[in-house]
Parts: sequence; structure tokens; C-alpha cells
Amino acid sequence: MRKHLIAGGTVVLAAAFTAVALPAAAAAGCSVAYTVSSQWQGGFGANVTVTNLGDPLTSWTLTWSFGAGQTVTQAWNTTLTQSGAAVTAKNVSFNGNVATNGTVAFGFNGAWTGSNPAPTAFALNGVACTGGTTTPTSGPPSAADVTVNTATKYQTVDGFGAAVSIWGSAWSTAETQTLVGLGANQFGLSIVRTGISPVSSEWSTQVSALKTAESYGSGVKILASPWTAPAAWKTNNSRVNGGKLKTDYYDDYAGHLNSYVQYMRGQGVTVDVTSVQNEPDWHPDYDSMDWSGTELRDFVRDQGAKVQNTRLMVAEAVNLNYSYTDPTLNDATARNNIGYIGGHLYGTEASGRLANYPLAGQNGKPVWMTEWNFHEADGSGSNIWGNPANQAVWDETLDTIMRTVHKSMESNWSAYIWWYGKRFYSFIGDGESAYGTTAGAPLKRGYAFAQFSKYVRPGYQRVALTKSTKASPLEITAYQGGGKLTLVMLNRSTSAVSNAVIQAPQNVAAAEHYLTSQNASAAAQPTTVNGAQVTVNVPARSISTLVLTL
Repeated sequence: MRKHLIAGGTVVLAAAFTAVALPAAAAAGCSVAYTVSSQWQGGFGANVTVTNLGDPLTSWTLTWSFGAGQTVTQAWNTTLTQSGAAVTAKNVSFNGNVATNGTVAFGFNGAWTGSNPAPTAFALNGVACTGGTTTPTSGPPSAADVTVNTATKYQTVDGFGAAVSIWGSAWSTAETQTLVGLGANQFGLSIVRTGISPVSSEWSTQVSALKTAESYGSGVKILASPWTAPAAWKTNNSRVNGGKLKTDYYDDYAGHLNSYVQYMRGQGVTVDVTSVQNEPDWHPDYDSMDWSGTELRDFVRDQGAKVQNTRLMVAEAVNLNYSYTDPTLNDATARNNIGYIGGHLYGTEASGRLANYPLAGQNGKPVWMTEWNFHEADGSGSNIWGNPANQAVWDETLDTIMRTVHKSMESNWSAYIWWYGKRFYSFIGDGESAYGTTAGAPLKRGYAFAQFSKYVRPGYQRVALTKSTKASPLEITAYQGGGKLTLVMLNRSTSAVSNAVIQAPQNVAAAEHYLTSQNASAAAQPTTVNGAQVTVNVPARSISTLVLTL
């Protein structure tokens, strides 16, 4: 990026880079081409070429302004100063930067936060450039290893999330911010799941955490799931061990769900999605309630419209058993009273249902995976979870947890929600001494999950891609939204994929690459941008995210 070749008196950039559409032309036809050659977390490199219609530039000063608070940190082939937004570049006499044909080139590194728009107005020796824009010629395109096809679109993503404690204390403000925030060492969760207690006096427990999540996070949705109706409404007169909701209490149960939603609204919390039942097919000796698929259909058909200011979900079966959701999808009235299909991941892959659900798609109902809890790496309870480089934890995280997130996206599911966000095997530690975590401290599994949750935002749409043989070890999904193209890449193989060329459908203005592995957590990686292509290295046994600004 810093070296230039001088050939025939003309300054030529040696490194390939992408032009950022930027004009500026000078008095008597001066033109300026400003290009961002590379961009990384918090920083960027730029090259500038100035042409003055063939007139010699024996002494020159070029000025411009940065519009988004960018600051210059280092320059070459020029003396460069900055005062506020105003930047001044001057020639230096010792480095051959005076070209008799009127063309000069220099470069610099800078820092940026939030955005990095290129300047649009330049002045040469105090006179505005008016001669048009030049576009530097980049290097020839390379054979692509991953080609993104935004013309073929799949599901719209609703988000990635985790549950607050269903029984017990809430996340603190700081813990909630770590889980939903988009800053450094934060995980960007966009869905928070909470429970609906059968006892209304317990509803206040999670209010503070849910309010913080919605106010501090970006586009955070709240999913509320009931484990049971009040005991007196059930056939076994108990909160536990299943038992069915008596049919003459269907109306009361609808009122119960509605009361919860309206209570939360009064507390400043919007409950976006309300489930009818958590795991209707599982009847343990804790809060639970039994339903069949036809009973769920009857309830949402006859009572669903009574639950206001939210969208209902059916039915969060243990392994996304279609017999609990097909009856509702096949009944027009019941179907119109729900917004989402939900299910859990326990046994779903083994049953062949970690896959597209055609009936849900045909009826326009997004599929959410709303719970999974898996932590076998600890064996008999060894103190390993607080060690960010523990191999057993990393292997399970990459090969089991993150693989299923990837497969759920390939299955056209719109959301993936882990079990408790705060637990020794989860995203932030709970401080349980036997497992070696610190309460509220970010854990490796959180960093890995954030490769999806932090960068694939609600409303992004998954798009198609193809891979070369070289890229075949990579498991990749691509998403478009917010002016960005985002690729999440799992490399579960034991070999790196070096110099992988990503082909975007149009020129790339900036590229950011973040990686989590056994020994790295959300670490910024270098990228090379050349027109519509970006070249990256994908280390073995890693998950990384490439964010392209178009």
C-alpha cells in the first residue's frame, strides 16, 4: 500500500485497490482520485492521486475535509497535517514526488469510528478541482473462491438470542448491555426470551433487564414463553408433571397471556412474540403443561385474537415436531391468529427436522429455533469454562453449537435462541465456583455466537453463494442488509484457507473481517480489496465474519 513505482516519469500505485467513487477536480482541470485501499476495525488506508492536465507540479498543496470525524495517523510521500476536519497535504522534495507531467501520488493511514465516507471536494493550491474524476485502474480480477449472488434471496433474519433466567434472578444492567450491545466485548443479541410465570406477582422480576435490552440494544425483540397455566386450571391441579389445560379455562388462559403482555406494556416493555406453550410434548417434574397439535389449533383458532399487542407463536415442541404445528398451519382461522412457528433443537437434527419447513414457508410463518442447551465438554464438572483457550470447550462450541447455527440458517429459519445467556457454559459467566467463570464476564462461546448475532442484524436477508473447490472446507452463509453484505464463515477443518477471494456483486467500499478461534476472540483481521473482490485468510478451526460495505 505504501510503495509506488515510477515509470516513465509517471507515478503508478503498485498495490491493487478499490476506487471509492470520488471526484474532485482542480482549477485548469485538476482531478483527484481518492481510494480506500484497505479498512480494518478502527482504521483504514487511503491512496490519493492528483493530476493537473499535464502541467508540472513542482510545488503543490492539496486540501480537503473529512465529514465523519476521521483522523490521519500516518502518511507517506507527503507532509500531511490535520486541524479538526480540515486536512492539508503538501509535497516533499526528497522523495521524487514531483512529476513533470503533473501527476503525483501519496498515501496515508487513518482512524475512523461509525462510518468512513470519502471526501467529495478537493482544492489544489487553493483552487477547487473542476476537471472531473479519475478512477485508478485496479489489478486484474482473480478467480473467485466464494461468489455471492444477491439476486437469489432466502429468509429474512429476525435475530439471534438467549433466555434470561426463567426461574431466579434477572440479568443486571451491565450484564444485559454485554449481551445485547454492539460495542467491544459485547455480543449483539437481538432476541431475549423470558418466561411467563403462572403467578402474576412474579412478572416484575425481569422488567428491568427487558427494558434495558430494548433500550440499549438495536432492534431487540422480546419472546415470552409460558411453561404452565395456573394449577387450578389444569387437569392434574398442579404446575408440574404436565397436565392439560381444561377446555373451559381456554378463555381464562388467553386472558392470562393477554394480561402479561399488557402488564409489560405498562412497564415500558414491548412483548413482540408470545408463545402459547413451551414444550407441549414434555412433562417433567417442573412447570409444564401438555397439549396435542389439535388442541393448540383449537386454542389459537378460538382464543388467539384475544391476546393483543403481540404475535402468537405455536408451539415450541421439543424437537420441532410438525404434528404440533401442522394442524394450526392447515386451519385458515388458526393460522391467521399466529405470527410464528417455534421449536427446540433437542433431537431435531436426528429426526431430520433441522431442515426447511415447507408448510411454514408456504404460509408465510417464520420459523424460530427458541431453545437449545448443550454442554458436554465439562464431563464430570471439570473447571474449564472460564479458560478462553480450553480446547474441549472450543471444539464443542465450533463443531456442535456453531455448526447448528449455520445449519439453521441454511434451513431458512429466521431466528436461533440459545438457552440461558448467563451460565457457565453460555455467553457470560455466572460465577459458579465449580466451573471457573466470573459472573458477567464474556465467555468464548459468547464471542463465537456473536460472529452471527453481532453482524447479521434483524431484517437482513440471506442470499445465495457458490464456492470453489479451494473454499469447500468452509461452511458459509451470506446476508444482505443495511448497505452491507455479510458473510459468516466456519472453518471446522484442520487446514487454513489462505487468500480466499470473495466476489461481491458490485464494488466494495470497505471490508472488515473479525475472527474467533481457540486463541482469538473477535480479533480484527486484514483484508485486501480490489474492486468487487475481497481477499481474506480463514484460519483452521475458526469462525469469522466478513462485513462488506457496498
